[in-house]
Amino acid sequence: MLDQAMKQQIGIRHRVRRALGAALLGLLAVSASLDLYAQANTGGATSKSLATPGAAGVPVRSVSEWLLRMHQASVRRAYIGTYVVSSQGHLSSAKIWHICDGTQQMERVEALTGAPKSTFRHNDHVITFLPTAKVALVENRTTLGMFPGLLTSADAKVDDYYAATRSANERVAGVDAEVVHLRPKDDWRFGYRLWVESGSGLVVKMQTMDSAGVVLEEMAFSELQLGAPVKMERLAQMMANTDGYRVEKVDVQPTSAEAEGWAMRRTVDGFRSMSCFRRQSGSGASGRAAPTVQWIFSDGLASVSLFIEPFDALRHAQEGSVAQGATRTFTKRQQDWWVTAVGEVPLQTLQAFVGHLARSK
Repeated sequence: MLDQAMKQQIGIRHRVRRALGAALLGLLAVSASLDLYAQANTGGATSKSLATPGAAGVPVRSVSEWLLRMHQASVRRAYIGTYVVSSQGHLSSAKIWHICDGTQQMERVEALTGAPKSTFRHNDHVITFLPTAKVALVENRTTLGMFPGLLTSADAKVDDYYAATRSANERVAGVDAEVVHLRPKDDWRFGYRLWVESGSGLVVKMQTMDSAGVVLEEMAFSELQLGAPVKMERLAQMMANTDGYRVEKVDVQPTSAEAEGWAMRRTVDGFRSMSCFRRQSGSGASGRAAPTVQWIFSDGLASVSLFIEPFDALRHAQEGSVAQGATRTFTKRQQDWWVTAVGEVPLQTLQAFVGHLARSK
């Protein structure tokens, strides 16, 4: 069984699994990635999207062009909305307030189901308030390697691994939306169906599907107010008010896989190393905090994290896999190490990552 700290990390990765939708909605977007993403080379795509047959005037866009349009809408528009996530019969919802003045972004996300939780984000700085525990968690979201910050180089090849097609427009949350299918070209990744607001490019609904077309998870706005009068100053005041809360900073330090003594014998097709961090995750058999290395990979759309920590027989008793919506988790012991792979990808992809992982020193 995974320890509580690792479960919390997997919870983070579950939000990142929704990074395609959530970041586009603005919930988890990293504003610092916008300039880098905008510089990505979309002119050399190896495949082009196909318009719906007979749909006159529909623009032909590559996958990367669609993603750029969606991301720009998510970070540049002000809106208030309620969104619902459906996964394996379980429903959860939250309300989001988002504002951008051109250079600064502010958000407030209030959980409407489950334990009370409020998350505020100012650019990359994030504070999560847990009222029941009276704890405020402070973190920097750049550490999560989220879409679309994952497309940070001019040679991003997302079009090599996904194809975009259009369907007839539909209405979602009272707005007209273009329906876009992002289909994988192999079995290493899942597909997506997106409903994109026609005027702005904001994603208002998203489904993640397996190779058989079965919907694994769906998220959508149930109500949406575009151009809402969100006050940045008010959100900033609420974010700064930690009175009565114990403030805890999430201990995450940038590092490299090489420095930590890890390498990949071979790559998983389409996935590239994006970032690497050291975390403190619970206590080992000695009672001291055991460091965990988090190595993040992406194909430009989906992301995978490898969590590597010293093996502890008291906490690491069972190897195996778990599926939660579109998120897969695979755990395996490798000599003196315990490896947990988490991602919004098929199980075979996680198994390949763990199988290719090797100690380099």
